[in-house]
Amino acid sequence: MPTLLRLLVQEEEFTPFSINTGLIFWTLVVFGILLALLWRLGWPAILKAVEDRERRIQQQLEEAERARAESARLLEEHRSMIATAKAESQEMITKARGVAEKERQTLLAQAREQYEDLLARAKKEIDTQKQQAILELRREAVDLSIAAASKLVEANLDSDANRKLVMEYLASLEQRR
Repeated sequence: MPTLLRLLVQEEEFTPFSINTGLIFWTLVVFGILLALLWRLGWPAILKAVEDRERRIQQQLEEAERARAESARLLEEHRSMIATAKAESQEMITKARGVAEKERQTLLAQAREQYEDLLARAKKEIDTQKQQAILELRREAVDLSIAAASKLVEANLDSDANRKLVMEYLASLEQRR
């Protein structure tokens, strides 16, 4: 039996270039079993995970593209709103300037009108005062004339009759001019 054992267990010296067929066979069998198990159980899970990741990445790319398009649309909308607001503000400024200019013209016209009214009233008042002063001077002149005439004549005449006489004389002088 020892020979049989020796035959079965042939121990050869191991070298890096020696080939052990039994080890190769069992390595291939284990590799095949593992490959079959991975093919059956692991590969679908790995494939599903890769496909899910690919789908997520594709969705994220699509969402990023939609977000980019939306942001571009919003940017353009914002720019158009700014342009519209600028145009409206310019229009409002123009209208306000026009209204201010009209108001200025109105106020100037009112000021001129008030000035002319005040000037006309002042002239009228001056003329009235002038007429009153002339009338007062005439009365004073009449009184002085009567006083001088009464001293000259030394006769006291009726003062109302004298006043009427002098007024008629002054009126006749005015008509001659």
